[in-house]
Amino acid sequence: MRIAIVAGTGTAGLVTARDWSQVDTPFGPAFVAVGRIGGRDIAVLARHGPGMNIPPHLINYRANMWALKEAQITRVIATAAVGSLREGLRPGTFSVVTDFIDFTKRRVGTFFEQPGDTVMHTDFSVPYCPRISGAIRQAAVEVGAGDCPPATYVCVDGPRYETPAEVHMFASWGGDVVGMTGVPEVVLARELGLCYGALAIITNYAAGISAEPLSHAQVVESVAEQGPLILDLLHQVVALTYDDQECEHCVAKHPDSPGTDA
Repeated sequence: MRIAIVAGTGTAGLVTARDWSQVDTPFGPAFVAVGRIGGRDIAVLARHGPGMNIPPHLINYRANMWALKEAQITRVIATAAVGSLREGLRPGTFSVVTDFIDFTKRRVGTFFEQPGDTVMHTDFSVPYCPRISGAIRQAAVEVGAGDCPPATYVCVDGPRYETPAEVHMFASWGGDVVGMTGVPEVVLARELGLCYGALAIITNYAAGISAEPLSHAQVVESVAEQGPLILDLLHQVVALTYDDQECEHCVAKHPDSPGTDA
């Protein structure tokens, strides 16, 4: 078992998973189940907990990624329900996340917190695994989910939604979608040498673009409507990447990277 799907809002029930197990890590508990998709065993991580009741600003991102590394996972396919910052990215469509802007303010974003002989820095010239990103785009076309264009993901703390002024600012920065969970998840995965790709499920227009007030119920309903298509897409991504080796962009370059034997 090499692949994990990180199940976000509305997607935890899409993959057939056996009982959730609490995995204890140095950073606290994480919740992982063994699932099957396309006849292959995979790990399923409940980003918001098995009851989907942990809000984005309280998620233990370090515990989640550490638990996957300890389970010898090498590739992570994350799902993310997002709001669109651009009218051309319509609700009900998909994007592949290829870059991010970190607008979070209160999250621990690294495993390297303690002073040491060497200060650790992590390269993010290629923020997401090119192989998984390519597989997401290929899978989207094969299952009829559209061309799944690349998107820059702006991450905010939540749990509140953004203001129209913030949305305008994020779009002017080059952001395409906005969400609350993508960072530091992608950063921690890279520090552990995990190949990480993200499928953005566009559920709504962001504030100031949307003609209606935003609600969590709207997000959940939108993901549920796309459920069968999302499952088909994930099935194809797993099939395309299941036997891959780690890519050169994602393997941790740190000599004493957490969770490695180096």
